[in-house]
Amino acid sequence: MEYIYGSTDFKYHNTCVTLGKFDGLHRGHQLLLSELAKFEQQGLTSVMFTFDYHPGNLFSEKEIDLIYTEEEKKELLSRLGPKVLISYPFTEETASMEPEDFIKEVLIGKLDAKAIVIGADYRFGRKRKGDAALLKKYSIMYGYELVICEKLTYHDNVISSTRIREELKNGQMESVNEMLGHPYTIMGTVVTGNKIGRTIGVPTVNLLPAEHKLLPPNGVYASIIKFQENTYYGVTNIGYKPTVGAGQKLGVETHIFGFTGDLYGKIIEVELYRYERPETKFTSIEELKQRVQLDIQNVKEFFARGCYADNTTQSRE
Repeated sequence: MEYIYGSTDFKYHNTCVTLGKFDGLHRGHQLLLSELAKFEQQGLTSVMFTFDYHPGNLFSEKEIDLIYTEEEKKELLSRLGPKVLISYPFTEETASMEPEDFIKEVLIGKLDAKAIVIGADYRFGRKRKGDAALLKKYSIMYGYELVICEKLTYHDNVISSTRIREELKNGQMESVNEMLGHPYTIMGTVVTGNKIGRTIGVPTVNLLPAEHKLLPPNGVYASIIKFQENTYYGVTNIGYKPTVGAGQKLGVETHIFGFTGDLYGKIIEVELYRYERPETKFTSIEELKQRVQLDIQNVKEFFARGCYADNTTQSRE
């Protein structure tokens, strides 16, 4: 997949384009991509067009944490199929662009769009004045086909990034994963921890989440860990490790069942499947050890009741 980040200097011909924020790459977004793939089969170059920073962050005092960081989004999209991902710079100039100018200068001038795929509620341009009706109007002038996808629902409510964020904040991982259409994932490079886990017989790998990564509540989770072509089951703690890690940064610490290798400096993915319990400060290392062993037992039983991984190398030991 070709990746263009923060630049307006690009030019393509004969493309099919899908437009949106695409935070979470949830099932609704995947529907857009499936429609895009149909045009790609007709010989068009598939393009996902989004912005390099969540639009709500530019003009709001409140930062909006993202379900997936830019790097995570790029990695996930490399598996979902678009040939080009464009993260367009969202600046004051971009935000003030009239929707008609966006169609003419970007969609036609830079992308030569022959087909455009959007969600029914997609808005763009200055004051969000651009919509599906405007794109339909200009499709005749510029000769592109417009596909408008209706919203998907889960338990009779529309699937949206906002709804997924709320469920994620509440630790409802089963609902989050159903709406995403794939497991909620934390990607990162393994860093050195305090190595306390080794002393109690449960060695761990540690990740430091990106600054604006939206995380579920601090606590313990049933997880699946992916590294290269291998998949492992494990138990993950998100938090500050209050029993042994006073003053530490927020971290993601995972014990991988049956793994004895060295992952320092390697990029791994941690998928979360169920919230087990909140993070707790124990009175002693021994009490921590006993609770961790119970967590491991509970997580193994959870995974034993169903198949949650793909067909790569697995270990439940």
